[in-house]
Amino acid sequence: MHELIPWLRLIFQRPGRLAVGGLLIFLTLLSGIGLLALSGWFITETALVGLALAAGIQAGINLYVPGGGIRFFAVSRTVARYVERVYNHDTVLRLLTDIRVDLFRKLAASSRANRVGLTGAQWLSRLTSDVDALDTLYLRLIAPVALAALVTALMVIFAGVLFDGTTALGLSAVLGAALLVATLGAYLCTRHVAHRQSDRQEQLRMAVVEHLEGFAELTAAGRTGKHAAWLMRQAHQFTSEQAKADGRIGWNLAAAHLFINLAAVFALWVGFSLFQAGLIAGPVLVLVPIALLGLAEIYGMLPDAFGKLGATQASATRLNRDSQAENLTASKPTETELPPDLSLLAQDLAVKHEGQAPLFTRFDLSVKKGERVGIIGHSGSGKSSLAETFAGLITPFRGTVAAEAVGYLTQDTVLFEDTLRANLLLGSPEASDTELWRMLELVGMAERFVEEPDQLDTWLGSAGSRLSGGEARRIALARVLLAPVPLVILDEPFTGVDAETRASICRRLTPWLEGKTVISLAHGPDALPDTDRVIHLST
Repeated sequence: MHELIPWLRLIFQRPGRLAVGGLLIFLTLLSGIGLLALSGWFITETALVGLALAAGIQAGINLYVPGGGIRFFAVSRTVARYVERVYNHDTVLRLLTDIRVDLFRKLAASSRANRVGLTGAQWLSRLTSDVDALDTLYLRLIAPVALAALVTALMVIFAGVLFDGTTALGLSAVLGAALLVATLGAYLCTRHVAHRQSDRQEQLRMAVVEHLEGFAELTAAGRTGKHAAWLMRQAHQFTSEQAKADGRIGWNLAAAHLFINLAAVFALWVGFSLFQAGLIAGPVLVLVPIALLGLAEIYGMLPDAFGKLGATQASATRLNRDSQAENLTASKPTETELPPDLSLLAQDLAVKHEGQAPLFTRFDLSVKKGERVGIIGHSGSGKSSLAETFAGLITPFRGTVAAEAVGYLTQDTVLFEDTLRANLLLGSPEASDTELWRMLELVGMAERFVEEPDQLDTWLGSAGSRLSGGEARRIALARVLLAPVPLVILDEPFTGVDAETRASICRRLTPWLEGKTVISLAHGPDALPDTDRVIHLST
């Protein structure tokens, strides 16, 4: 269970909401049990009075108080259930926000190897099914178990007051067994299957995504049918295992209900003895067994939740593993104060990736404010790793880096499935339309979108699929240049851009970048904007 601890701490950061949500569930349960028990008492009482009157015995019954109580419980149960559902679903959405924000924060600080080592389908699994498995921990596991234990204790006390201590002890033993079967029993029977199913579900999702992404290649190779048949076999195996887990959950649910019914029979049997001894009235005899049957509502929620706890643990394990902080530093970097005349200072810098030799050792660089530095080197020389270190995305293996606020154009072009405006405003959310058009003109893309019917609201498609590679690169460049930061790092800024367009953009960039510090990286000097000096990397 230790893998759940970080997420449980996060969930319990909202104790007020959790307490109110639990109270609403508790009121719903009490109203349901009260409605069932009072109705049973009232029916029994009216039947006994009817029999007495039929036998010529004078008898009477107050119809108004129990009738009012039944109506009260009926209304309170409905209202409490509605309020509980609305409130707790809102709580779950808030918890989901907390979990995702915390997860994104951890991912931002995690090892680069962890981030790039996962496929898109795996990230989809992390951010959907794995997160969803955690945000219901409270509503499906914690609250129901706590309330089941509380209501069970109240029922035992209630039986002890109305009947006797022996009845209370017997009921506590039987109901305790029911609680253990519904929780620990369901977990132990299904944890390994649920864990395997969680991993298998992710693998199946990856296989389906890869099938769709590679459908054209599969069709060209004539392998579509065979691969689809393989997917169907994997899906059949998954459903078979799921049916096995569901069967085990069903047996635990049946056992829990059996114990509840045994508790009701036991209370009825003891109650008859007390009734024959004249210690309790007939309606009271019925009251406790019927109230005990009302426990089935909350006990019925537990086996399914605990049957999936193994999958929740697997999800938590994956999230903890893939969001762990990078721990590659041989010596912890010390904080370096940036001199007032510099925009970036790197001292005794060593950069490496896990399981690989260092890319750099004893690398020193100081960049003055307003200076424009070019860094060139062939593929594999470590340009992008150096840029990511400057931008703070990679922790140095040794040495220190201090820099001003950075705007970073990564080597990979990343555009979101959204409008042109939305993609540009990521660089500067307060930018006006005039500023956006000016930036598009700067990178030679204004004419391209003036001709579009929606202009700035043009939809760019998935990952900018409606644009060519060079056009997408210029949009990404424009987004970075919009950012109000003193230091700009441009990694291969003109990928996919022809020489004539590149030269035109460079001419317009020079006055725009006046006063900013620019570090640009490329394979050769012809792919750099104007620079004051150039550094050559070699391996």
